[in-house]
Amino acid sequence: MKRSIIATLMLGYFCSASVHAQSISISSTMDSAMAYLPLAQQSANSEPFASWLQPLMNQFNQLPEVKAQQAKASQAQLLIQAADKAVYNPQLGLNYQNASDDTYSLDISQTIDWGDKRGVALRKAQLEAEVLLSQTTLMRSQLLADAVMALVDQAQQNKILRFQQELLSAAKQQFKIAKQQLASGSISQAELQLIQLDLASRAADYALAEQAAIGADGKLLMLFGTAQPPFSDFIEALNLDVAAEISPELPALKSAYQQVMMAKLASKQAKAATAADPTISLSAEREGEENKFGVGLSIPIQIRNNYSETLAIASNEIAIAEQNFLARERMITQQQKLFHLSLPRLQQRYHEWRELVLTSGAGVADALSQQWQAGDISTSDYLQSRRQLASSYLAGMSLESALYQSWFDWMGQSGQLESYFLQQLDREAKGRSARANAASPDVNRSDVNSISGSSSNAASIN
Repeated sequence: MKRSIIATLMLGYFCSASVHAQSISISSTMDSAMAYLPLAQQSANSEPFASWLQPLMNQFNQLPEVKAQQAKASQAQLLIQAADKAVYNPQLGLNYQNASDDTYSLDISQTIDWGDKRGVALRKAQLEAEVLLSQTTLMRSQLLADAVMALVDQAQQNKILRFQQELLSAAKQQFKIAKQQLASGSISQAELQLIQLDLASRAADYALAEQAAIGADGKLLMLFGTAQPPFSDFIEALNLDVAAEISPELPALKSAYQQVMMAKLASKQAKAATAADPTISLSAEREGEENKFGVGLSIPIQIRNNYSETLAIASNEIAIAEQNFLARERMITQQQKLFHLSLPRLQQRYHEWRELVLTSGAGVADALSQQWQAGDISTSDYLQSRRQLASSYLAGMSLESALYQSWFDWMGQSGQLESYFLQQLDREAKGRSARANAASPDVNRSDVNSISGSSSNAASIN
């Protein structure tokens, strides 16, 4: 089995103590160190989302920010229903004149929606609902990206914390051994002080790692109300396949494109709002003993104000919305290019790091430990080499974080994250179902034969 980076480093720390009574078993050190490795380095997980994503989504949907977006989506449906109502209500008029012949009159008037205010308002409400849905999808994707990235950061900080704890324990053990070597004359007082300084440095690194881990826990605590949401690494699932083509249907662009449609519709609404809607009236009048009936028609005359400036403003809004869409499209395109540029390079560096560590790290650690015990290298050089080995693991953690950050930046800002996660859950569920069907035993052949035999016997009896 290939040796891991943690095992490599721990081997370098404990190999020098293997000849003493206080030494730690190399195999136990490797077993404990394997717990700190990324899942991608231990085994290939065919279902990286199965154990944690659905519970996380359930918690995510309970967040107040998410519920507020859901309430806005429900409100949009009410706006559509409100817009699909008549614009004008009928008017009822009653009149009485006291004269030699008393006059009573009743009239009903109804303004006709000649400019189609209702139709334009309905289309606008429907489009506003679509805009709100697009914005909600984008905001949910961004919130989800921040939430999962917080989980990633916590997992990374916990790995580093446990790693620094192992380094600190190894440094303490090494210091005890060094004091024994000082007593036997194998090392000098100056070398003991160097080892003591290394122990102090490890204690400081552990304290900083503890501080960073507390900060990561606090962020999740503020977000979910718990510092231990379910999570599992999925670094091997990060790829470029999610970089969809830039089109108006992309969630990050859909809202801006719909704003252009809204501006065009607003121009039509301005024309409808300033249209001269006629009013038809019916009247019945009784004057003395005489009954009278009448029909009336009134049309606004747009002489003092033809609303040309209002229509011009609405037309200018279309140009503004189009430019905003182009600016948004340009930004998303640049983000996609950055994603295509950064992710492959980071993945290449990450795989090179793993390959170098797995193939050559263990040999280097063994050689350094043996050379130091034999006195071929000085204590200062040995400590410096150990720090370099430790920094190689931390560099790997930094690469992992950069990979996740690059991926989540694109998925969150483009609005594709939630749909991607749901697709992965559905794919894994179908995979489990297919495996279960393949593993389920068929009907026993002997049972089938016995059934068919019984049937033939029954047929022969008949």
